[in-house]
Amino acid sequence: MSLALRKLEPTDVPYLYQWENDASVWSDGANHNPLSQQDLRDYVSQTTGDIYKDCQLRLIIELRQTSGQPKDGGCTIGCADLFDLDIRNRRAAIGLYIAPEYRGQGYASEVLSQLEQYAFGFLQLRVVYAVISVRNTACNALFEKSGYTPSTPLKDWTLESDAVIWLKARR
Repeated sequence: MSLALRKLEPTDVPYLYQWENDASVWSDGANHNPLSQQDLRDYVSQTTGDIYKDCQLRLIIELRQTSGQPKDGGCTIGCADLFDLDIRNRRAAIGLYIAPEYRGQGYASEVLSQLEQYAFGFLQLRVVYAVISVRNTACNALFEKSGYTPSTPLKDWTLESDAVIWLKARR
């Protein structure tokens, strides 16, 4: 099995609807309210998929057979984002969502590695970063294990907790 990152398709709306409306992760992300399927259809149709135009790139994470073909017609397990692109300073934020049934299997590490290769190799960014709630121990462990450096602690960042900015600079 391998993971592939691909551009959003209209058929991804049901997945996005489920994930964006998972209130259990709202305190760790930027979404704080339910989104309708129409909201998400509009988002998918309006995004160009060009990070330079949108200052964001959302990709679907797909589990595939080693042959490169989607497993059983495709197994969508999450999404990954590069967002808040700052072209002048050559940096962007990273966001990951792995569906609960696929967590703890090493997929997030692989996706993070692929995002870094794209960000540093193709986009020639200098820095990628993530802002993670201190309560999200699994995500903090992922970024630490992946060679990110904890930077500025953000006191009272959310109503629920403090947060940490994790940075990785181009080698």
